[in-house]
Amino acid sequence: MFNWKSHFDTLHASYPGTSHVPVIAITGNFGDKGCELAEGYFESLLRAGAAPVVIPPTEDADALVSVLDRVDGLLLSGGADLNPLYLGEEPSPALHGINPRRDLCELLLIRLAYNRQLPILGICRGVQMLAAALDGSLWQDLGERELPSESPSCPLIKHSQDLDRSVASHTVRTEEGSLLRNIMGEETLYVNSFHHQAVREAGPHLRVSALSPDGVIEAVESSEHKSILGVQWHPECFCLAGDESMMTLFRWLKDEAANYREARRLHERVLTLDSHCDTPMFFDQDIHFDQRDPRILVDLHKMREGGLDASIMVAYIPQKARTEEALAAATEYADSQLRRVEQLVASHPEALGLARTPEDLYRLKTEGRRAIMLGIENGYALGRDLSLVRRFKEEHGIVYITLCHNGNNDICGSARPREGEELEGVSAFGAEVIREMNRRGVMVDLSHGSERSFYDAMDISSTPIVCSHSSSKALCPHPRNLTDEQLRALAKCGGVAQVTFYHGFLRENGQATILDALAHLHHMIDVAGIEHVGIGTDFDGDGGVPGLASASELINFTRRLLRQRYSEEDLRLIWGGNFLRVMKEVQAFKE
Repeated sequence: MFNWKSHFDTLHASYPGTSHVPVIAITGNFGDKGCELAEGYFESLLRAGAAPVVIPPTEDADALVSVLDRVDGLLLSGGADLNPLYLGEEPSPALHGINPRRDLCELLLIRLAYNRQLPILGICRGVQMLAAALDGSLWQDLGERELPSESPSCPLIKHSQDLDRSVASHTVRTEEGSLLRNIMGEETLYVNSFHHQAVREAGPHLRVSALSPDGVIEAVESSEHKSILGVQWHPECFCLAGDESMMTLFRWLKDEAANYREARRLHERVLTLDSHCDTPMFFDQDIHFDQRDPRILVDLHKMREGGLDASIMVAYIPQKARTEEALAAATEYADSQLRRVEQLVASHPEALGLARTPEDLYRLKTEGRRAIMLGIENGYALGRDLSLVRRFKEEHGIVYITLCHNGNNDICGSARPREGEELEGVSAFGAEVIREMNRRGVMVDLSHGSERSFYDAMDISSTPIVCSHSSSKALCPHPRNLTDEQLRALAKCGGVAQVTFYHGFLRENGQATILDALAHLHHMIDVAGIEHVGIGTDFDGDGGVPGLASASELINFTRRLLRQRYSEEDLRLIWGGNFLRVMKEVQAFKE
């Protein structure tokens, strides 16, 4: 088998002065003479300032993974029809030739690149492969297309021109507000056309961004704010002929690839910590953490894909009755969840490690292992037994306890008390719990706490408090979020607030996205300062929005922040530096 790793390592070593140039892989065609590629594809990338490499058709998944781990973008080239069997269809009489050497390879390649958040540009067959791989559908032949019930704005047009490839033969209209419109800066584009198949439905991950006058889908792009774009025409033919009108597409891909490359390299240097996820809730379901398990948002594959080094996994304890029996059951449930995490880590010692201190996290990163820290979400797990703080710390190494969840408990009042409950603050027992947490080096977490509990805890605690997964009430008036006054108070005491990706805490109406998460972070930075914010995703606890839907997509957050001119030091603080500063202070506290 061809040694892709050796090839790319040699390439990078041979050209050390061009390490800033993004490397973009192009899918090669396969014809009578073997692997081949039209000149326009690589020439257009070279002129855009990228370094192109060709991926020959192969079904060797290890080889494809090796390539994608070393490139910064992907260009899907044109070619033959897709075998309709891969879409669950029988072949139409109008089907042209297919290329079995390419189809399966490229379907797999696109899914792998999508999971890695690689920037992608698809051209002609490439846009069709994008739709097919990402759960859309195709017309096997435009002659079989179902016309819309309303009359099209003009009669059917020819989609396979006899003109020279560098000459435009029809127009397309870009959708207002689309990425394509933003890139090209024009509503109407003049394009060439060489196809008889087309995208039928964009699917859940893509949206239509351009149509021909007769309603044929001419371009699609990510519906999840990702760097994915596909066009039905051949922009490289214009570029090769000296027509600059389509070079903007290749410059876009180069710029996105450069941004992706910068983010990846930054993640290699900076420790990245998610301060809150609820994944242990699923560990009683025979979860395969070492595989890409679709049932959970955090697993080893997704952590690697998203560049996440460490996660604080919590034992989430639902608030129930406050009887002695229920309290004892809550304690046992917390123990059982924490043990499951410990067993999981122990079963993958080559890839995972348990961490109790910031120093453990940095050591595990240098060893190439992902780190797991433990926490408890809902002090209900303590019941009325103060000694459990010490036991949970000594036996399990917990780093924080979220004092409450939805509903008041014996420690404090919740931001969302249950029916018939009052908005309460910290109880006398809760004050003892906070002081004991200070003595034991356990962080006091006020996510889910009422505003009164927040200020009470701040007055009682001798160490800074944290909010491991909370967003801004000024942007979304959820009772769980923090007011600007709370953010300022948190900063004054040296604490941190970790923006969370739960849609209900980001946007009051409509679907929240990565853009809302960024807006909350920016606002929290403006109010509290860059030294008092971080990221607590709440993945597997209903956290996750388009663009930040799982751990694999966290690199997208870094990419956006880099575009907005945050420095590497800023990103180091946001990605865990601030939270770990507080953890270190709490763990070093002496009365």
